[in-house]
Amino acid sequence: MVKSKDSILKDYQNNVATQEALIKELNKTLNNISLSRLGLFIIEILLVSITIYFGYHWLIGILMCIPILCFMVVLKRQAVRENELNYAEKLLFVFQNEVILILTGKNKYKEGKHFEDEYHPYASDLDIYGHSSLYAFINRSNTVNGMKLLADSLGKPAVPAVIIERQEAISELTSHIDQTFHFRAGLQNHKPEQLEIISHKLAHQMPEQLKFTHHSLLRLYTAAVPFISLALIILGMVYGGLVWEVLGFYAFVNVALTFGFGKKINLVHSGFSGSASLLNAISGTVKWTEELKWESKYIKGFFTEKTLTVPLSTQIKKLSGIINAFDVRLNMVVGTLFNVFLLWDFRCAIQLDKWFVNSSDQLIRGLYTISQFEELISFATFSHNEPELTFPVITDTFHFEAKEMGHPLIAESKRIVNDYNFENQPTVDIVTGSNMAGKSTFLRTAGINMVLAFSGAPVCAKYMKVSIFEILTYMRIKDSLNDQTSTFKAELNRLKMILEGVSTLAHPLVLIDEMLRGTNSKDKYLGSMVFIQQMIHKKTPTLFATHDLQLSEMIEKYAGLVRNYHFDIQLTEGEMNFDYKLKEGACKTFNAALLLKEIGLNFNPDELDS
Repeated sequence: MVKSKDSILKDYQNNVATQEALIKELNKTLNNISLSRLGLFIIEILLVSITIYFGYHWLIGILMCIPILCFMVVLKRQAVRENELNYAEKLLFVFQNEVILILTGKNKYKEGKHFEDEYHPYASDLDIYGHSSLYAFINRSNTVNGMKLLADSLGKPAVPAVIIERQEAISELTSHIDQTFHFRAGLQNHKPEQLEIISHKLAHQMPEQLKFTHHSLLRLYTAAVPFISLALIILGMVYGGLVWEVLGFYAFVNVALTFGFGKKINLVHSGFSGSASLLNAISGTVKWTEELKWESKYIKGFFTEKTLTVPLSTQIKKLSGIINAFDVRLNMVVGTLFNVFLLWDFRCAIQLDKWFVNSSDQLIRGLYTISQFEELISFATFSHNEPELTFPVITDTFHFEAKEMGHPLIAESKRIVNDYNFENQPTVDIVTGSNMAGKSTFLRTAGINMVLAFSGAPVCAKYMKVSIFEILTYMRIKDSLNDQTSTFKAELNRLKMILEGVSTLAHPLVLIDEMLRGTNSKDKYLGSMVFIQQMIHKKTPTLFATHDLQLSEMIEKYAGLVRNYHFDIQLTEGEMNFDYKLKEGACKTFNAALLLKEIGLNFNPDELDS
């Protein structure tokens, strides 16, 4: 059963309330734990004071152990609750973001501004990347590769077979939407480039950085150090004197050894520092992908490697433990003691080397797989949140047909839908109409839905059947002072790009909105007419929006190759009303004079002649 948008919003709001209540309870628990820690500290002081006062010195050691053991138990419980709180806050962010997005259209994930490219065949004109874009609306990726994969999917069409596989994959992930929220929470609150830093370090730096750990004598000595330290401490307590001196020299040797290899150890540790919690969270996300029996061929392709003896999630969790232990060195006091008596940095580096030999390749692949899931989850969440969307039918033969097609970035309450289709052969469809009547929006509606269709995503239409097109657009033409480019020169550059694309691409589709605005009306008309003739000659399907009604007369010469459509206005007692509905034929009603009148420019043609 398909949920309504109101029902979906209510589910998110309920999840927000649940997480807020859980966070409140966990904060209360952590406050109680803090009080317990303070109480144990006070009890410890009191017990020691009482013991000393009454002279039972031999009891001091025993009495000190009891509160210390209790303190360690409390610390462990606190760590568990802090992890639960951290995760609850991440999950709260995920649910709150969906509520805000549904209500306001604002998404807290990256909007893809760095993917903007004025020279892309259609991205700028169709609002694919950047502020208030399709990318900004869809993105739920939080890794560099995840964001790049999403940008690539929206930036060029996939082949039909891959599109169909991606449709199946997105549908499957939509059916597991609740688990995807937890997947996203596991990747929240970390720097997007952090996983890429880890991946780069594993692939290109660690083999060289870990070479010093391969020395057999160093490994042997490191393994023996804890036993030597324990033996010297016990002997010192029993015999004292010379043994303490030996222990002091032994400690000096360990410090000197740690200091001598400090630069190499720092290189190994850098890039991993502080990533233990992230890796631990990632192990949970990977575990979910491992345990679910995927049906779609596209997702199965993420797991092409042979079955591992130890699951990747377990290997990542082990790495998290090693990094967490390695981070002890960040505490100056504890790190120094651990290195003096345990050669802690060496032990962690050696453990890291053993892990690297067995698991690094799988982890590198696993990190990329996480990004692949992120990209698909972005589309799956889009599909879940917009239940009116449908998956288009992809065909190999020239075709475009859409029923009740609307713009996905316009709120459903304000969205106007239109039916539109191509003929069996390419035509130039000239769309005339009044200012603000909907011509530009219609062109963008057709284009952006094709972009969604070619990425494997659902489209904003009741029904769509489409073949693959390589979209070329001409809509927002800007001059550039830096490049010393006038508006007219920018228009010519864009037209050149389109004409080259029409000549070289296999399946071009051209969307033009008011061509040659930077020149006089006569040249504009002649240039537009010649361009349309070129599109007819090249058999290129074209949507051509214009105010120039003369262009609609080309249908007389090119019957069957040119079609006329329009958007008009309805005038009621001098008031303009727009229905934004696409109609056949050329426009008969224009509104420029009325719009000028609204800003105080009244004119009478007869008065102008005089």
